[in-house]
Amino acid sequence: MKLIFTLALMGGCFCPAGAQWTLDSCREKALANYPQVRQYDLIRKSSEYTLSNAGKAYLPQVSLSGKASYQTDVTRIPVDIPGVREMNKDQYGLTLDVSQSLWDGGVTHSKKKIEQASAYLSKQQLEVELYALNDRVNQLYFGILLLDAKREQNKLLQEELQRNYERVNSLFRNGMANAADLDAVRVEQLKAIQQETQLVSGRTAYVEMLAHLTGQQSTGEVTLVKPEEPLLTSDEIHRPELSFFEAQQQLLNIQRESVKVGYMPKFGLFITGGYGRPGLNMLDRDFSPYAIGGIRLSWNFGSLYTSKNERRLIETSLQNTWVQRETFLFNTEMELSRQQQEIRKNKDLLEYDDEIIRLRENVKRSAEAKVANGMMTITDWMEKVTDESLARQEKIQHEMEYLLSMYNKKYTTNN
Repeated sequence: MKLIFTLALMGGCFCPAGAQWTLDSCREKALANYPQVRQYDLIRKSSEYTLSNAGKAYLPQVSLSGKASYQTDVTRIPVDIPGVREMNKDQYGLTLDVSQSLWDGGVTHSKKKIEQASAYLSKQQLEVELYALNDRVNQLYFGILLLDAKREQNKLLQEELQRNYERVNSLFRNGMANAADLDAVRVEQLKAIQQETQLVSGRTAYVEMLAHLTGQQSTGEVTLVKPEEPLLTSDEIHRPELSFFEAQQQLLNIQRESVKVGYMPKFGLFITGGYGRPGLNMLDRDFSPYAIGGIRLSWNFGSLYTSKNERRLIETSLQNTWVQRETFLFNTEMELSRQQQEIRKNKDLLEYDDEIIRLRENVKRSAEAKVANGMMTITDWMEKVTDESLARQEKIQHEMEYLLSMYNKKYTTNN
């Protein structure tokens, strides 16, 4: 039994006939199935490679170079010195340079911090994009639930119309109704069948879209579990967009701190070994090995000319990020206000639906009595039957719209 249960969990994306889907499971499967989710691993690997490369800046740097040259003239000594010959016009050299950074002014440390902040920003941006999947799942899921409820109501309507047809047929056989009355009932039956066809087609399309989004198989009859009404205790916004804006600000702050790195001094060791003609002794006409070693200081002041403007650019970007964050909060709060009004409207509509249905039922029963007494035509009676059916469908519509508006608010706040 444990093995069967484990296999069932592992094979969750293969839904057999008669499978039940829940809203939470559809969200989870949509997230796992969405191709973009693979970027998490790509961002991680890219960051690891970049950090590894930055850390290698303190490893010894080795370079090999060689040259062969010919010059038209050489330096001469104006007097003859025994044992000193004129330099060769053709010269050759092969050198091996090794340098070791002692302190790079904080460049490597700054690169690592910027890369870590950039990777975090990329992850937060991906979080924002993937969070939008929840809304797509919500719309499809509640759309299917609404079609299911309408199908159930249509089934009840068809059953009632069949009973009415049999009743009118009985009246027709007793001479109390005519063929046109039977045709009127039959028209309503055909209209209900047409509506059933539309509902089934729409549901099939919605299920296929949801199955494609979640990576599930839609073969067989899929049943969607109606979710419970969510508990909305706070209007505080916890959307991933806020974390994205914070990550942007964090990266810009690190970049601002790294501006000073450009004009910091750099220290390092170096050693150069070579073999050529001439060597270090320019007067020696023979090939010889040589070596030079020491400590090197480099200090580039050119970045001082642009550092002030670079800081200003970063400050402008920080202000722009802040404006984007405030704009997002402003628009989200407006959307919350609209959704709250939508929730109140749907709740108010539901309060009157039961009463409207009760009154429609009374009107329909009164119409049935009038038809039996020959005081109302079959056509007028069918209108009352249709009115009651429409009232029930409107209640179903309002129930689903109310529930969807609650989940829309939950999505907007991410509470």
